[in-house]
Amino acid sequence: QVQLVESGGGLVQTGGSLRLSCAASGTMLSFNAMGWYRQAPGKQRELVAEITGSGSTNSADSVKGRFTISRDNAKNMVLLQMNSLKPEDTAVYYCHANRWVGPLQYDYWGQGTQVTVSS
Repeated sequence: QVQLVESGGGLVQTGGSLRLSCAASGTMLSFNAMGWYRQAPGKQRELVAEITGSGSTNSADSVKGRFTISRDNAKNMVLLQMNSLKPEDTAVYYCHANRWVGPLQYDYWGQGTQVTVSS
């Protein structure tokens, strides 16, 4: 059974940095895209950043220039370096991965890690 385990969340002041890590277990197969979503109270879950196996990235406009996503394909890990954090970055951050098996796409989610940015 595939599991995504996140770590690295916490409380930080405005302008500070955090690094989120997500490690996949229970599989030797690689994923197509891996990335991070976030959900703030009362808001919908939104894409933060994602990266494909070939290294192509996509990120939300609100985090461009501040957050950097990277990936270790050999370890099935994805990292999110978050700099210059703002109070509006406060949310639960979820690791996400997907893969295609034949014609079917499978999506996997981590349990979420809280990021709180104090003003």
